[in-house]
Amino acid sequence: MTDPAPVPQSGQPFPAFTLNDASGQQHGLSDFAGKYLVLYVYPKDDTPGCTKEACDFRDSAPLKALGAAIVGVSADDAESHSQFAEKHSLPFPLLSDPDAAFLKSIGSYGPKNMYGKVTEGIKRQTFLIGPDGTLVKSWLAVSVDGHADAVAAAIEKDQAGRG
Repeated sequence: MTDPAPVPQSGQPFPAFTLNDASGQQHGLSDFAGKYLVLYVYPKDDTPGCTKEACDFRDSAPLKALGAAIVGVSADDAESHSQFAEKHSLPFPLLSDPDAAFLKSIGSYGPKNMYGKVTEGIKRQTFLIGPDGTLVKSWLAVSVDGHADAVAAAIEKDQAGRG
């Protein structure tokens, strides 16, 4: 197993990325300048936990009201992302990182413990990136229940601090 890369730290610039969505369109960090970006990393399209998480982000009224941009990132390919997004009416891009190079660079790929068994793979994590491109907050061990609301609350707290 490989050692995970260091995780980006709050207050530091978030690493730049350019990844393709299901239609082949490229998305990069700079595309979201001026707004909050919720970048959530998930293990696999159309699995129970990942589906619940995606649908919670889709349905989050507070995140919509705050105008936050949302993107999901996994190693799944464009066809898988397309089917997943269509099946669940996901209104945000799902980005593919097929070799997990970006995910490895931000510490979202590496050893993880699942039911007592250590495997190597994609970790369920979320990064909240501020309008200026700096990392506001990260969740490195996401529990899906209530997570979208926690992200919205972190945006509200950060907005109050910037005001």
